[in-house]
Amino acid sequence: MSAATHHATQAFTAGIDHFGAPWPGFGEHAAEPAIGPSQSAIADASDPRAIYQTLLGADALRYLTLQVTGAKGSGHPGGFASSAEAHAALLMLGHTNIVTEVGHHAPGFYSAMFLDTSLEEMGIRTVAELRARFREREGLLGHLSGAIPGILSPAGPLGQGQHFAMAGALLHPEKLFPVTLGDGGMGEPYPLSAMMHFHTAYPSVTNFLPVLVWNGYSQEHHAMVSTWDNARMLAYWRAHGFEEVILVDAKDFDDSGQEAPYVDSTHFSLGGRLAFAGAVLEGVDRAARSALGGRLTAFIIKQLKGAGVHTTGSKSHNLYPQDTLDQPHIIEGLKRRALPEQAWTIVRENFRRAGGGPAVGTVVTEQAVSLPALGELPMQPFAVGDKQVPSTAMGALVAAVGKADPRFVVTNADGNEASAMKNINDALGIRHPTTDPLYNQRPDGQVYEPLNEDACAGLAAALALFGGRSLWLSYESFAINGWPIFQTVTQAMAELRRRTPSVIAMFTAGALEQGRNGWTHQRPEIESYVAAQMRNGNVYALFPSDANMIQAAYAWALEGWNKGVAIFASKSPLPVRTTPEQAREAVERGAIRLYESAGGDKGTVVFAVTGDMVLLPVFEAKHQLESQGYRVRIVAVVNPRRLYRPRDVAWETCAQPDNLFLDDDHFNALFDGDLLCAVSGGPGAPLEPVLLRTRTHRRELLVWRRGETTASPGELMGYNGLTGDDITERALAALG
Repeated sequence: MSAATHHATQAFTAGIDHFGAPWPGFGEHAAEPAIGPSQSAIADASDPRAIYQTLLGADALRYLTLQVTGAKGSGHPGGFASSAEAHAALLMLGHTNIVTEVGHHAPGFYSAMFLDTSLEEMGIRTVAELRARFREREGLLGHLSGAIPGILSPAGPLGQGQHFAMAGALLHPEKLFPVTLGDGGMGEPYPLSAMMHFHTAYPSVTNFLPVLVWNGYSQEHHAMVSTWDNARMLAYWRAHGFEEVILVDAKDFDDSGQEAPYVDSTHFSLGGRLAFAGAVLEGVDRAARSALGGRLTAFIIKQLKGAGVHTTGSKSHNLYPQDTLDQPHIIEGLKRRALPEQAWTIVRENFRRAGGGPAVGTVVTEQAVSLPALGELPMQPFAVGDKQVPSTAMGALVAAVGKADPRFVVTNADGNEASAMKNINDALGIRHPTTDPLYNQRPDGQVYEPLNEDACAGLAAALALFGGRSLWLSYESFAINGWPIFQTVTQAMAELRRRTPSVIAMFTAGALEQGRNGWTHQRPEIESYVAAQMRNGNVYALFPSDANMIQAAYAWALEGWNKGVAIFASKSPLPVRTTPEQAREAVERGAIRLYESAGGDKGTVVFAVTGDMVLLPVFEAKHQLESQGYRVRIVAVVNPRRLYRPRDVAWETCAQPDNLFLDDDHFNALFDGDLLCAVSGGPGAPLEPVLLRTRTHRRELLVWRRGETTASPGELMGYNGLTGDDITERALAALG
């Protein structure tokens, strides 16, 4: 080893507490990196040097995972440890676009990014710095974040990772997207069904590779699939459409006498360990070739949770404050995995060369995807006073986007036709293996319709995060089932180092429209979720008040970057109240005056309203109040994020900061009066910025209370105290 190389090794290994002796055969099999200087992967998965160095890589990942978590007495080493051979094999084979559904594998992924030098992008050059920055602000989050150099996607709630892998595969057909899943996460009902539906819709897109880490345990107990034998596990995956399922069971290589069905390969002899690592390397290679060759493929590594760290089973899942680097059980675990200094150099060079260079410069999410220009959208100007269906008006624009961008995908679980958006289906087609013009079905359609909001939100959000255009359409009532990944992705977008199209959703069939369906279809809580996220700085809830305004809202959302935008609108014919120019102004500024009385000497009643259908009783109340001598101003609250004060919102922390807020003079001109009545057909949360800033002391809040089966929207409004009479009565009582 040259003096320069030795100095570099010393520099990055600073902070490693324990070094070990070279393994037998080190001089023969690890004299030079198996991935050559001009290569991006090993040449032969059966090469003994490649197998030997894959095992070195697996133990390097285990060591760093345990030392990093032990440095903070916090974090999750056990799950990743049981996947270490598979992860190292993927890297040695040059497949570095790896995502995961398991946020608990974060310290292992960070260790890989450290070894390939990607973390130098954020100033982490030594193991000491890696330890110091783990689980610290401006450092390495406890669960994976796509903001970390080289990491493709966030990983928080289980059951999300497959969406990122499928989105990557759809946008980049020439690359492999492995996604690691834990057997604990198989308790989630969605991962395999989501992949099966995706494969049915996109049968030629097989370049994603689920890698099941079958280790027998979840977070605090045995995994629910821990009692299955190998045949049952293989049958389970095949039943979900997987044509090729490759399972490598560590027990088949055990020469240490472990009796349990899940074994720790790190207790095998070196020969046994190399045999297991070789089987994993060959199996991953075969699986990758199969997936890239057009067959839906899965790889399963079966090995005891915690293999090679401080303990095993669920007890290895999490470190606690007492599990620090000075404790005997942590020291013993580290010493078992300790590598000689020269081994660290070999592993680092292999990982740095894998995939064509450090992940920070080569994985797909480190560059923006080239998008086709949309051109001028076919905005249809509706005359004020007309009755038009807002959702249908937006549908025409969605169709135009899909025509301009062939990779654009619309997702919907409950049917566009039911939301008065059949024009989308007519133009873009529902992606389905059965061609049927009656139902707009065709194999090349751009409308993706699994009957599962998690799958709809998952693919739409993942496509946006990975750089593509998408739109999630849903009933307001059911959207809650898909919200976790929308939340995860929008938070990630706030942190990204690159621009990416905003995540856009549009929710129809608000509570007020769904009388006859009863409370099952009358759940506006989703508006509260979006409102709670508005303070993040990059999340926007839009409440267009008519068909002109919804077009302006969607156009505005399309022009943005790294935002999460949720549009709420009706599927019923409603009066057009704004011109196209006024509509654009309303979306940009946050609110607009829809009406103001010419006279009235008893005082001014201001209505601040989110929604479109609920404006009907508000205008009824306006007539009654005017007849009693009051001046009435009706203000549509369209983009409430714009109505906060700058200090209320974490806008300055966002990667694509937006510091546009309505100033005090314009805000007061809209909302000053003798009484402010905040009205919503949903919850009151989106009206928070108005109630927070208003100078008016007398206030009323009239919002949704609960659902019930009714014959009409009017009857449902009455049940919730939102009729014109109800609003008038509340206003007069407040005025005294």
